[in-house]
Amino acid sequence: MLLATHGALASVVATPYNAARIRPTIDFARRSGLPIRLVELPLDCAAVGLPEGADDVDKIPPALHTNYFDALALLAAPLEQHLRAHPPYPTCIVSDFCHSWTVGVAANLNVPRLSLYSMCAFCLLCQHNVERFNSYEGVADDNEPVVVPGLEKRIEVTKAQAPGFFRAPGFDHLADAIECARAKADGVVMNSFLEMEPEYVAGYAAARNMKVWTIGPVSLYHRYAATLAARGNTTTAIAADECIRWLDGKEPNSVAYVSFGSIVHADPKQVMELGLGLEASGHPFIWVLKNPDHYGEAVREFLGDLEERVAGRGMLIKGWSPQVLILNHAAVGGFVTHCGWNSTLEAIAAGLPVVTWPHFSDQFLNEKLAVEVLGIGVSIGVKEPLVWRIDNKEIVVGRAVVEAAVRSIMDGGDEGEGRRRKALALSEKARAAVQEGGSSLANLLDLIKRFEVDAGGCTTE
Repeated sequence: MLLATHGALASVVATPYNAARIRPTIDFARRSGLPIRLVELPLDCAAVGLPEGADDVDKIPPALHTNYFDALALLAAPLEQHLRAHPPYPTCIVSDFCHSWTVGVAANLNVPRLSLYSMCAFCLLCQHNVERFNSYEGVADDNEPVVVPGLEKRIEVTKAQAPGFFRAPGFDHLADAIECARAKADGVVMNSFLEMEPEYVAGYAAARNMKVWTIGPVSLYHRYAATLAARGNTTTAIAADECIRWLDGKEPNSVAYVSFGSIVHADPKQVMELGLGLEASGHPFIWVLKNPDHYGEAVREFLGDLEERVAGRGMLIKGWSPQVLILNHAAVGGFVTHCGWNSTLEAIAAGLPVVTWPHFSDQFLNEKLAVEVLGIGVSIGVKEPLVWRIDNKEIVVGRAVVEAAVRSIMDGGDEGEGRRRKALALSEKARAAVQEGGSSLANLLDLIKRFEVDAGGCTTE
């Protein structure tokens, strides 16, 4: 949408399930006159041993996750056919870094290919340097910390926290293909902004020897409440209205927002501990539960009782949440987050301090950026991934720890006020970056200029 807003014809390629999710946004944009298309390409599930309708990755058993990526790779031929058959001819392909199969598509079409990262430069550079300098060599324990080489600031990670992208049992062939594709990219597009992490953007560009365009925070594109709330969907607009009416009755900076994103399901007893910790904190809160029906009767009964006890002070959202709208409401004063990069950057754009509760993937490095580099976060204390753990702990973080962490970002005190000041200063820089004269807008315009078609039908690159 950012590309289309500034004159580039943008085609969004998605599988049917994901296309259905974003179609309201695309339709909204098209009605507004933006030159944007939605290209829907079906997955051949049967060819790779997936059940029909396995387009929704949340419904695929972990044992079949590699099959899902194999199915995505089969989109190469239909995508190339579509791009050849539907003018104008593409001038550039921007693909998420995990889609290594787009290397062949771009080569066959003889067009450049950029890697898109929905993560920060700090994360990418830390992971790159650990692998480049073989930091884990000779380290027997995956939970033993090592110092990330090549950084001015001392940052420690473990192999469990930063094993490498897709470096998990059974994914080696995929991880190798992804790394090869990353090295062959003609540039990088990143949802970050230069003023937040200038040394890490420059460091990653130098390490990869390629151009890096930071164009974020992309969430700031949706500046108007109607777009934030619904993106054209009536049901979600109603849900957003309910949230805002509830928040309107609360004092400024008094509400803690709690959400762990779209992937993770906590263990039942952990859900209860989290709820009891929020209740004990004494602060108003909004708690998003992705799919409470995933849990049994005991958890559902607990949640019902909790709602009764905290009626008026606590709000439980079951399912979709208008997160950006909530984070930018004056009543919200802090965010308990899993540290997914979208959520982390949305908190930064809103000027909010965070309680960091990473679960897997890049989330541990995002936590280190928020807590150790930017100084806007308080760690909940989780040190190893919560998704592929060796132990079988049902409760990783107790209610008392949850209570203390929420109080630490919501109550005053010199440290709390310092985090809030830093968060607000970052928010101002983020908003300036996407406005006229800002670094992210300048990068976006440069990106479009480099790959536009001139009068002779050639790209300017």
